[in-house]
Amino acid sequence: MNKGGSVMKQVEGTVLLHVNFAVKQDPSLGQEVLGLVRLDSRAFNHFTVAVLLSVARIRRFSETAIGVLKSALFNAYKDYKFTKVCRWLSAELSEEYLENARGIEKAILKAVNASHCGREHIVPSIVQLGFGLLEGVEDGIQKEISKSDGLMGTEELGMQVLKCLFEVHDMSRNEIIEQCKFRVLSLKPERCFPITRLLGYLVLVHPRSMLDHVSHLKEMLDYFAFMDDRISPHLVTILLPLIKFKCDLQDYTILVLRKAMFRRENAVRLAAISAIFDLILAEKQSKTDGLFSFQESSSQASCSQHAEVSQPTRPDLFQELGGLLQRCLYQQANVRQNLYHGLMKLVLVDPRTARIIFDFLLPHFKKFYREVGRTFSGESFSNALAQIRKFLRNGNLEGLLGKDQDSGSRPMEEEKRRYSATLLLGIVEVVMNIIVAELEKAANTQKLELERELSQFVDIHEFVEKYTSNPRQGTGTKRATARASVSDTADKHGLGGTKLPPERTPLLATFGSCFAILGKLDPKNGAASQINSQHSSGKMQVLNSKVLPCILHMCFHQLKFFSFMGKDDPIKTLIFGEIKLLGPPVLNVILSLKPVAKPGADLSKKEAKGRKDVEVTKERIHLALLCLKKLIEISLYDAKYVGLIDDLVSASGFEDVSTGVMDAGWDGDCQLAEGIDDQSTRSKELLIKTIIKPLFTEFLEFSFFREAEGFKWVKSFLRDTCVSQILCDIVLMIGNKLPEERRNLVVSWVTRICKSSHVSNSKVAKSLVFAAVTLSPPPADLDVAQNMAAELLRVVGSEDTDPLDTSETFPVINKSTDAAIASTILQSVESTVVDMDWITIRLKTYYMATQKGVSFNQMRKVAPELAMEEMLYSRAEAVVKVLSYFVAMNLKDPQAEHLLRLAAKFYKNLARISKYRIAPKGCKQVLPSLKYQRLVEITCRQLTAPVYNFVAHMQKNQQESNKPRGIVNKIKRENKCIPDLIFQIEDYEKYLIQLSKTTKVNLLRHAKRSTSRDFKILEPSEDTLEERNPTEEADSDNSNATENKSSEESGDEGKETDSCQLPRSGSPMAAEDTEDEDEAVRPPVKRAKMNRVVQDSSDEE
Repeated sequence: MNKGGSVMKQVEGTVLLHVNFAVKQDPSLGQEVLGLVRLDSRAFNHFTVAVLLSVARIRRFSETAIGVLKSALFNAYKDYKFTKVCRWLSAELSEEYLENARGIEKAILKAVNASHCGREHIVPSIVQLGFGLLEGVEDGIQKEISKSDGLMGTEELGMQVLKCLFEVHDMSRNEIIEQCKFRVLSLKPERCFPITRLLGYLVLVHPRSMLDHVSHLKEMLDYFAFMDDRISPHLVTILLPLIKFKCDLQDYTILVLRKAMFRRENAVRLAAISAIFDLILAEKQSKTDGLFSFQESSSQASCSQHAEVSQPTRPDLFQELGGLLQRCLYQQANVRQNLYHGLMKLVLVDPRTARIIFDFLLPHFKKFYREVGRTFSGESFSNALAQIRKFLRNGNLEGLLGKDQDSGSRPMEEEKRRYSATLLLGIVEVVMNIIVAELEKAANTQKLELERELSQFVDIHEFVEKYTSNPRQGTGTKRATARASVSDTADKHGLGGTKLPPERTPLLATFGSCFAILGKLDPKNGAASQINSQHSSGKMQVLNSKVLPCILHMCFHQLKFFSFMGKDDPIKTLIFGEIKLLGPPVLNVILSLKPVAKPGADLSKKEAKGRKDVEVTKERIHLALLCLKKLIEISLYDAKYVGLIDDLVSASGFEDVSTGVMDAGWDGDCQLAEGIDDQSTRSKELLIKTIIKPLFTEFLEFSFFREAEGFKWVKSFLRDTCVSQILCDIVLMIGNKLPEERRNLVVSWVTRICKSSHVSNSKVAKSLVFAAVTLSPPPADLDVAQNMAAELLRVVGSEDTDPLDTSETFPVINKSTDAAIASTILQSVESTVVDMDWITIRLKTYYMATQKGVSFNQMRKVAPELAMEEMLYSRAEAVVKVLSYFVAMNLKDPQAEHLLRLAAKFYKNLARISKYRIAPKGCKQVLPSLKYQRLVEITCRQLTAPVYNFVAHMQKNQQESNKPRGIVNKIKRENKCIPDLIFQIEDYEKYLIQLSKTTKVNLLRHAKRSTSRDFKILEPSEDTLEERNPTEEADSDNSNATENKSSEESGDEGKETDSCQLPRSGSPMAAEDTEDEDEAVRPPVKRAKMNRVVQDSSDEE
């Protein structure tokens, strides 16, 4: 069997040589091969890949053949990515495209593995393909491919291709190393990272073979100072395993880094410092693990190579490079910061070096600090830190920051003050770490003093942090601007508009500091628990009123930095080591601060006092909910912290504490977290059932009862904190991670809220509707959108009906929320229209192959495009039904303009579908399916005709509007949207006419002629008719009679369009049959009735 397979490979190699020779003699053969492969990716197998690689050896087909291979692979990835993300396509279709992508990957790898069997001439093409795949990672495809699906992705596949060549073909090794060097020195940094990862693998797995090409590696190091600062230190890092084999490579690397340290460019010196510490850390690691702790090479070393491994004993590398690092202490701030960062990593890796590092820093430190007597370096730093701690409590901070009465507000002074504040802020955070550590170990008699000191440093931290913001943004509104948008607050901006420099990492130690303080709150009464009987509850409440907001602010600030830290960074372990402990305290804070609605309580006492209390509460609960949202996000997207959700559920006590009128009729939600075997899914549903749902219910109850009593400041509370919006975001995050069958329970709960709660906050209503539509599985999502659009029509009103104040079916739809809900539904429909773009492109390829009679389906399976086509028609029909309600509404300007743009995109896709169904000359024409005919009929009846009325109504309102401000810009926008929409409709109808001609099926029985133009043909008025002379009237009657006669002879029963072609319309009439078959493809003839007058615009006179 093996012998037969070897013979077959040899035969294939001979055939490839013959194909290569034939294409050289007749290039048209090469074009034909490329065309067949482009037509259908299912034509791919290992021999097809080998044929393309063989053809690529011909100069004129080199780039084209490799491009066809790359395009086929990238398109397969994109197709699978789309079918996986697109919720309204079936799982079977996604599996079909997954198998297609896997087949292309296997075909490429099989062709590469067989390259040594009589087909060595394709090795250069394989090298070109491998590096082409690595460069294709920049397109973003690799990030979307999940390895759990069995796909390697472009980067992994390219690396596998080049690894296989490196191992099998000795002659290819020099070319691979040379190409790596060339691309690292010439490509952008984003494209260099896959190349450097390939080098790192080859160095780690095949170090002996790489030593033969060490000259190329040294040439790359020579360009260290000219590389991007993100690539150069990484290049040194990946070459570290070779230092253990090559005696002079470390010396050469140190020489290069010494030269880079004396460069004038700041970025070069920063990269050199990082590389130096990588060298030092590698030396420490090698001493710990042993000299030969890495993986041995598969290729054996020669005797000379073995003799070269033994290296002479040399002093510690940190002491050897100490003089070079001393220069960094007298350079720019970011250089010193990089140095301190490296020293901290060194101490974390090897704590025994702490004394050596203190001795290293002591000479520089004594330039700024004088101490009586002689002490060790560690004692000097400890004494200095104690004095700094005392000075910060009693010193003049404004003077320390350089802000006094004589100092001005020049940009130079402001910038200097900002950097000073950033430095001082780090010192304050370190002191706070020390205080919290002492607080955890202190006796009861010392805790009160430490808590007071901590409260004082909280105030200092808040004061100094104001000066770290950009002076242009101002520092007056610290946290007032943090609640404009929850998503923006959580993801883009720092809390309170305070945006720290991007290179600064918070120096607060582990989350245990926050845990130690937040754990003191009692969720039952909201007050801090007494440490001992001597402490009064009043003092503790005042203390926590200062400490709690700052601690929550710091927690959220560090949670934002959590995802930016590297996985193997030792500092991440130091700062974020106890993040799992933070969940229960944050939840306890939320439970202690949540409002409680009491219907029987007296709510008429001093509204001013209630306003003051809620202003204090809204700050804390907003920060606590943001921290909770960030923790849940980390748990959902990082498998290492999946236990955070279990901790939150355990802290909730597994009991539903929500009561009241708002919870009536929600018994169906008890099915959440029941009958589930998967522990992860059960934990997520328990989180919604025991925490999110009760909190959401109580906030709605609080809003209901307070507004009933006339407390107007409650609306401000709900608007500022966006509490319900944050909870909706959490529900959406968790719901998207649930299986589809379990997601319906969450949808049922959200839909009940929309049907039973009157919400006046537009943001909350928008979040609820978005969650109800998004979490609903297709096609139910557009059914929900259609039902809400029907109720929205009643609230907004139309030309025939008066608007209502509130919907009876969905009270969440009312006068305060109708605009936000309309935008949300239109956005959900727009996502479907965007998905239609990709499907129409796929159908184009399928139609071309079908019309030409080309088929690579050897298994006689049903083509996936057929199922996709049926789904597309069903989805488009649902979109038509939703949009039909919107075109009947009296929409305001933003929503009306959004609807016009969306309808234009939808008709553009319909025009593409109709165009692709028309077979070119000489090809077989396929009859349109019944679903397609139904889609055309529904579109003409329910959407096209009402769209014309909607446009006419918009223009009428525009003319009757008495608001001159902004009317010019509005007219300019509409003058772009309306003509584009009319053009797309007429373009769609044009292809329908052509398709009707070729298939003999009347598709325009229900079409209506367009009446919206950039100009208008006016009917003559009665006064004009009276002024005409009898001769003109007679001519007019004759012309009308002639046209009526011609229209009667045409015999078009379903025609509702006019027989004339208007200028600049571009849309032919909706005719069924004509005497001349070629008229369907002729350009429209511009004609006008003789009895009508075309009035020019006054601007052209």
